[in-house]
Amino acid sequence: QWKFDDATFARSARSLDNPDHVAISVSNYRWRLGLAPGEARYDALERQLAAFPPVPVPSISMEGDANGAPHPNPKDYARRFTGKYAHRHLTGGIGHNLPQEAPRDFAQAILDVAAWI
Repeated sequence: QWKFDDATFARSARSLDNPDHVAISVSNYRWRLGLAPGEARYDALERQLAAFPPVPVPSISMEGDANGAPHPNPKDYARRFTGKYAHRHLTGGIGHNLPQEAPRDFAQAILDVAAWI
């Protein structure tokens, strides 16, 4: 569970002060659930991604133990990473916002990938 202070909330809340925020957010979730069409201009890119091309660059995927969003088992997609790869499951109530909820772990993953290059 992400525990944040008033200053963090205030910084984050500023990003919501956008007349398109609600429409874009709702549309994105509806699209991901198959309840709304996507942007036609991205159809070709969507087809490429739907083919699950290999990821040849060094990569670390991360997920918190309190994410709450449904995700596939990391073992199911690990074979798509053809470069050096690791998955890190963070514990301690870490949710969906890893850079803010687990900044040290997030930064360490970046440093680790950089060391692999």
